[in-house]
Amino acid sequence: MKNIINIGIPSKGRLRKDVLNIFKNKRLNLISERGKRDLIGSIKNIKNVKILYLHAREIVERLGDASLDIGFSGYDLLRESEINTQKKINVVKKYEFGKANLVVAIPDPWIDVQTVADLEEIAFEFRDKKKKRLRVATKYPNLTREFLFSKGVTQFQTVESLGATESYPFTGSANLITDISSTGETIKSNNLRILKDGQILKSQACIFVSKKNLKKNGIKKLVKLLSK
Repeated sequence: MKNIINIGIPSKGRLRKDVLNIFKNKRLNLISERGKRDLIGSIKNIKNVKILYLHAREIVERLGDASLDIGFSGYDLLRESEINTQKKINVVKKYEFGKANLVVAIPDPWIDVQTVADLEEIAFEFRDKKKKRLRVATKYPNLTREFLFSKGVTQFQTVESLGATESYPFTGSANLITDISSTGETIKSNNLRILKDGQILKSQACIFVSKKNLKKNGIKKLVKLLSK
């Protein structure tokens, strides 16, 4: 149906709970036939809205291809997406929750490495002595490459992290990591250390809207209500 407004909500994790609270606080009663596990829902007494519970990364992609009209996700995930996708999405509001930083972290024993500039030296050492590239485990390859290149670090390769990124330097899968961290505690407890100038991006939860669908009936009103 043409006039259905599709809203994407994270299906799990820290963002889900806080986003659900936004609806609760606006007295918008979310309903799902099968309860928590349902991937599709609606808002009680509002006929033309469909709620889709999706992975936070997928929400950004779906806003980009306009199959979602409104979506809640992290600013980090918007910025990690392809430039073409970013151009099709408006950031309506940044919330005060879901705050975290994307950072570069190295193993504690690397005493001589304190800054990104030190990392460059290590990278050349790896290349010249070990004939290897420095490997960076990450779920954010685009932002990681952009950041390291901008700081003059070029001799590295990214390794896609499929799980607990912090473990990669200790399994031999990578030498260092970039990861999203809200307190830095998980990084510390895994014998890693954030570089002094290693902050790549500040992130927080946002409400986004698909530029292409802005003119759809009722969207502006709903966005206004949710972002108030």
